[in-house]
Amino acid sequence: MLAALLRSPKPIDENPLVLTDIPKPLPQDHEVRIRVRACGMCHTDLHIAEGELPLPKLPLVPGHQIVGIVEALGRGAKRFQEGDRVGVAWLRRSCGRCRNCSKGKENLCEGAEFTGLQADGGYGEFSTVDEAFAYPLPSDFSDHQAAPLLCAGVIGYRALRLSEIHGGERLGLFGFGASAHIVIQIARHWNCEVYVFTRSPDHQQHARKLGAAWVGRAGDSPPEKLQAAIIFAPAGALVLDALRALERGGTVILAGITMTPIPEIDYARLLYHERKIRSVANATRHDAEELLALAAAIPLRTEIELFSLAGINQALQKLKRSEIRGAGVIEVSSAAR
Repeated sequence: MLAALLRSPKPIDENPLVLTDIPKPLPQDHEVRIRVRACGMCHTDLHIAEGELPLPKLPLVPGHQIVGIVEALGRGAKRFQEGDRVGVAWLRRSCGRCRNCSKGKENLCEGAEFTGLQADGGYGEFSTVDEAFAYPLPSDFSDHQAAPLLCAGVIGYRALRLSEIHGGERLGLFGFGASAHIVIQIARHWNCEVYVFTRSPDHQQHARKLGAAWVGRAGDSPPEKLQAAIIFAPAGALVLDALRALERGGTVILAGITMTPIPEIDYARLLYHERKIRSVANATRHDAEELLALAAAIPLRTEIELFSLAGINQALQKLKRSEIRGAGVIEVSSAAR
């Protein structure tokens, strides 16, 4: 099968992903093999390609927002049938036995495995996954439109829930890429006022189109204080900007998998009065199931830019430069709808 293979991490401008023919994976017990139609792009893929995350497996096929068709069943797999359309997200497996798993926090399982990190992901023609970690997808979403829901959507939804924002309150979004353009739609559906901080004029225009009450740059003072803020950009200095804009008792959510160092915080001026900073680590299957149901009910509309598998390095270069409006999606199979 054809796949974009990472043999060793390096700056994305050096084109570290190489289109290579590799063996088709065999589904193990209780796994399904998926013929990949589309795979959404994520900043995590960029961090992996550039070696900003520890890599337990090399060579590696990244990609973890997979949409495809079940093509083969491993022994004991019964949840899906061949021909079913499914999605695969970041969380690939959890132990199911540890303290965190038993409390519904499988996203914090120390034995968790992740798609496109411990196992080959969706930047290839085929991928495998435990059937318990695959999802039926809303029929109203095309393959391309569904792909960003599986990480940008799921992580954004978890971040939104952890922010404890309520209808009628003000939410700040720092950065306006794939995840934020989904989150703003959910927040508006919940009757929240959304304030967007982004330096890109195109992203500012996109935010206004999706109903932002105010748009500015990080460091600007919004007209009203915020009850919650979500930071999507991996820049630690934004934590101070978010805290400055926050109301007493408010929460700042850090939605990225990695971040540059957070500068020293003036406790009395920025953190006191029960302001909180909270990170988001991965997501649970329950998060994914809730988000997919909500996506169909609202309905969410993902704005996408399509790229070919052969152009994966150039696509990730655009992602790094914040030149993608909405979400980038790799079209893996010509059968993608």
